[in-house]
Amino acid sequence: MDLLNRWRYRETVLALCTLAFFATMVARLVISPVVPDVTDAFGVSNFVVGIALTGLWMTYFLAQFPSGILADRFGERPVILVAVGGTAVTSLLIAVSPAFPIFLLATLVLGAVAGLHYSVATTLLTRTYDNIGSAIGIHNGGGPLAGLVAPALAAWVAVVLGWRYAIALGVVAAVPIYVLFSRYVEPTEPRRPDQPMRDRFELEPLLEVLSRPPIAFTVCLAILSAFVWQALSSFLPTFLIEHRNHSQTLAGIVFSAYFVVQAITQVGVGAISDRYGRDLAAAGCMVLGSSGLLLFVFGPGFPSIVLAVLLVGTGLGWGAALLPRIMDNLNDEERGAGFGLVRTVYGVVGSLGSVATGLFADVLGWGVAFTILAGLLVVVLLALVTNRALGLGY
Repeated sequence: MDLLNRWRYRETVLALCTLAFFATMVARLVISPVVPDVTDAFGVSNFVVGIALTGLWMTYFLAQFPSGILADRFGERPVILVAVGGTAVTSLLIAVSPAFPIFLLATLVLGAVAGLHYSVATTLLTRTYDNIGSAIGIHNGGGPLAGLVAPALAAWVAVVLGWRYAIALGVVAAVPIYVLFSRYVEPTEPRRPDQPMRDRFELEPLLEVLSRPPIAFTVCLAILSAFVWQALSSFLPTFLIEHRNHSQTLAGIVFSAYFVVQAITQVGVGAISDRYGRDLAAAGCMVLGSSGLLLFVFGPGFPSIVLAVLLVGTGLGWGAALLPRIMDNLNDEERGAGFGLVRTVYGVVGSLGSVATGLFADVLGWGVAFTILAGLLVVVLLALVTNRALGLGY
């Protein structure tokens, strides 16, 4: 009976961490389908909205490192509760913003509070599970699960009620999950409750973690991969509307389908990385992702869109392979702040994918912009193959 009870609680933690990730992702994803409405409402360009979305993801990743330090000091549970509760509040602020500067500021704050969740939840799961690739893959599925619901629903709500109501869906998602998490997840013992937090920000230990060759190599791969992921999360619906001439509703449905595929296949990517190696799983993701992006640009007719969604949705589940690769090179004491530090570094740089892709689209067109994204995934693939072929040990 004790073993059964422990198993049941372990699965409860995994489910609620995944749902918390779902809530923070819904709040971020409902913005992308209404980008054309936002540009019209505030009289701004794709590039300017790209700045707001880049800021959203940049503050999201900037919060990863301090979130790990906070969890080491206070435990994982209160940090995740702040993330989910803060997501609800800031989503409401975005929805009622009367002018673009306020919209921008609220979007930045949303990124910061939502960013408190991921690294802390991942650390909590590594304290609970042995097969961390599979656990991380399931947890990562909370993002695609949000993609299943949020984009299509946001597009529909925007058409029927207006874009502000669509963004308010972030509030609807976060509030009940906050209640469930606070009710069913128990407090955890902090790893470093007595160590002054300022000691964790000393430069030398941080540089030591980042300078380890396997971690530095993986961070570079993750930067390029995150750049592409961020770009699609921000602009895939707009690409489908402006380049493929689809309706806003159909673009939202395709965007949702992309996340559905990611939700289904990401668990498999994690399982493959556990069984056959991180690099093989990651390389496969790059092949599929780059092929799918080129199909989005050059493929004829709607069937090419369907196939592209399958390929890109699977390929951009790279996190279930690359993130365990990072964890493999951190010891137990480093996994809180250390993983948060790595997430901050690759995520902040990768978040430039939104503003860069918006600029590429304004200057060069959507076709060229998405072709560049495919090229970045090919660079990651070549780096993985070279590392393995030459035995570089990264």
